[in-house]
Amino acid sequence: MTSLVIAEHDNASIKPSTLNTVTAAVAMGGDVHVLVAGHNAGGAAAAAAEIAGVSKVIHADGADLSHGLAENLSAQILALASSYSHIVFPATAGGKNIAPRVAAKLDVGQISDITKVDSPDTFERPIYAGNAIATVQSTDAIKVITVRTTGFDAAATTGGSASIETVSATADSGKSKFMGSEIAKSDRPELTAAKIIVSGGRALGSAEKFTEVITPLADKLGAALGASRAAVDAGYAPNDWQVGQTGKIVAPQLYVACGISGAIQHLAGMKDSKVIVAINKDPEAPIFSVADFGLEADLFVAVPELVAAL
Repeated sequence: MTSLVIAEHDNASIKPSTLNTVTAAVAMGGDVHVLVAGHNAGGAAAAAAEIAGVSKVIHADGADLSHGLAENLSAQILALASSYSHIVFPATAGGKNIAPRVAAKLDVGQISDITKVDSPDTFERPIYAGNAIATVQSTDAIKVITVRTTGFDAAATTGGSASIETVSATADSGKSKFMGSEIAKSDRPELTAAKIIVSGGRALGSAEKFTEVITPLADKLGAALGASRAAVDAGYAPNDWQVGQTGKIVAPQLYVACGISGAIQHLAGMKDSKVIVAINKDPEAPIFSVADFGLEADLFVAVPELVAAL
């Protein structure tokens, strides 16, 4: 029994989501191999070989794999699939794009967003926005799985000594073409990898107030900025800041929720945070039910006072 983890990388280094996925794969038992498919991705392959728990790195290098197009990457995975009992992806935008294609081509059911491994064929995953946990058992010969990265600790980036095997890149599918990318650049930590997140909600009232009140606190704490769906829909914050079931799932060491009522879809995205601090003037706000520390106060008064005290 051997698992194949599909690495997310930038051709030079491995992204943190891969480390959590390796931990999940190790819990499934057997050997763990990692596929690094990219272009001039030797650095990423070498980094993958250092990950604790990995016994082999499969390195596929070709220009058609340089941007991780789902059509090409799924073909590369399918070329290797028969050798594995489990094919494991992080449940990121990339993983969710590729995994269903692989599962469909293999004619197996996909097991999505797992948070626990009970046995090699049995897994737990949240349903109903995290209000219930489903236990799923699969009898498929090859199990295609996506892993909720916040459910597993990151594997150590050192201590491994995996061999690196080079395989031929599959041919371009011709079904898609990379035209360009527009990437938001920020000096702040990336939201899903940040250890501290400060989020604002609809109560802020405007994009200007969001910047005026929330940004100084994030600056003081060295935090990433997040937002509720309501704040994003109202135009107070960009879409890539959205935390929640329809946004990003996060589990930082510290999550500070300012003016967020705690709708169920938001709680589903952040309730695994280690310490949750809520600031809201409504004592009945659902956010207080998951908060470790709650402050019933007007955020326009409390947040500036907190910034001044830090």
